[in-house]
Amino acid sequence: MRFQIPQFIDVEDKLFGPLTLKQFIYLAGGASVTVAAVVFLGLFFGLIVASPVIVLAVALAFYRPNNRPFINYLESILQYYTKDKLYIWNKKGPITTFTETEDATKNRKYSSIVVPNLSQSKLKDMNWELDVKKKQDEDLSDNAV
Repeated sequence: MRFQIPQFIDVEDKLFGPLTLKQFIYLAGGASVTVAAVVFLGLFFGLIVASPVIVLAVALAFYRPNNRPFINYLESILQYYTKDKLYIWNKKGPITTFTETEDATKNRKYSSIVVPNLSQSKLKDMNWELDVKKKQDEDLSDNAV
């Protein structure tokens, strides 16, 4: 049994000649506002009032910046101006400059990672302290029971 897989699902259907339904609605809305403005205000003043509407309708119908509909940009602009904004202030302290000594420049070429130097006796001391502290904690927990 064969099934037909839909292709080109991101392309809108052309319903009115070369125009999609959305394009047709944008252009029809712009044309209706233009006709109403010309009828009520006369030809000269009507075209002056309706010219921003004409530009907006044509932009909504055909202008696709970054291959996205122009209505998305208008929505983003509206959200930017209507929503709350969070301003974060980063206080910067005084700028200090450090100069390298000769020893630092010599040591820098040999090692980029600083490793603490512990002698064998220090390691034994730390181990003994941890063992004693562990033993004391165990004794305290036994006495509490």
